[in-house]
Amino acid sequence: MEKISTSHEDYLEAIVMLGGTTEVSVRSVDVATKLGVSKASVSKAVTALKEKGLLDQPYYGDITLTAEGYAYGSAVYERHRLLILFLTKAIGIDQEVAEREACLMEHAISDGSFEKWTIYVKELDL
Repeated sequence: MEKISTSHEDYLEAIVMLGGTTEVSVRSVDVATKLGVSKASVSKAVTALKEKGLLDQPYYGDITLTAEGYAYGSAVYERHRLLILFLTKAIGIDQEVAEREACLMEHAISDGSFEKWTIYVKELDL
């Protein structure tokens, strides 16, 4: 799949973290709260993500991910989760710092590098 902006990846990840799927919708206000942004910012991002075919939202309705949007958001969330696990358990970085840095790293690492890194981390048996 074509890479999207870091900001849009954050929106998809937040929707997944809030329990959003292709079947389960989430409210825009909950996404705004999770990301610490305004409802207007969520509305703008939702419009862009709808245009990319990554989510659906009826007029002023709740947000539901498309299959492609769920796969993308889940992949970003999985990167985030594994990076935090590695940073906290393998290296001993403080949870708060690990959260912040994992968020930066999850967007920067290529798919190929992440796949190889995941194999390495699984061998560590964290």
